[in-house]
Amino acid sequence: MTRPVDPDLRDLPLPRPESFSYEERERVGVITLTRPDRFNALTFQVYRELTDLFTVIDRRAHAEGGARALVLQGAGRAFCGGGDVDDIITRLFERDAEALLRFTRMTGELIHAMRRCKLPIVASVKRVAAGAGAVMALASDLRVMGKGSFFAFLFPQVGLSGADMGASWLLPRVVGLGHASEILLLGDRVPADRCAQIGLATQVVDDEPDRDAVDRAAFALAKRLADGPHFAARMTKTMLQQELDMDFTAAIEAEAQTQALCMQHPDFAEADQARQQKRPPSWR
Repeated sequence: MTRPVDPDLRDLPLPRPESFSYEERERVGVITLTRPDRFNALTFQVYRELTDLFTVIDRRAHAEGGARALVLQGAGRAFCGGGDVDDIITRLFERDAEALLRFTRMTGELIHAMRRCKLPIVASVKRVAAGAGAVMALASDLRVMGKGSFFAFLFPQVGLSGADMGASWLLPRVVGLGHASEILLLGDRVPADRCAQIGLATQVVDDEPDRDAVDRAAFALAKRLADGPHFAARMTKTMLQQELDMDFTAAIEAEAQTQALCMQHPDFAEADQARQQKRPPSWR
């Protein structure tokens, strides 16, 4: 039996952000950072509105007719250059210890909301993913990069810990402890070809003649997820996140329960019928 759709979830309105854009097309939600003249640097408002958006999208994940996958991209030439120097960095020097802790907790809540969100997130990394922008791309489930793009976890180069916004928890789980230690201790640029070698990039796209190629590739990947078995994708992301804090025995049991639940979903029967009838599945 499928879980009934809560009408309150279906009707829950999406936030209307002022500091970036959000649209849904072909079952893919596209989040675009819209400060191209500042390499899409983050402001206090962007942090708050992004956190709100991911939180509401997560609550709407069971609703019919909404987005089934997400793309996170930047307008113009870059993905995200990190925190805005004028709006954030210079103002931090005016804050006391308590206010600084409120800020760092707020930035971490954005990453928490991204990982908590049940929909898979594809980051479209053009040119620059630096500082907080690098962590946002890292917190996405898949990352498409242009050939000339790079990650820069540059916190140590400005006198800060490389362990910021959950980076030292996430990065070793993506690329391994050795690579993560090098990247977070030195803060050097990590070009796209190396990102591909160590597993930080899902796909590298030739964007020399066409800057929009990265965004198109990211959308195509998200659409592939959106067109697939949505319930199974949601459960997969949920288990990937939850099992990080489990021992092996608990993980095996959690996966057994999850798979048994998926076997009760109509998509499982539909896949078998489609196989027998030699046609593509029609996912619910």
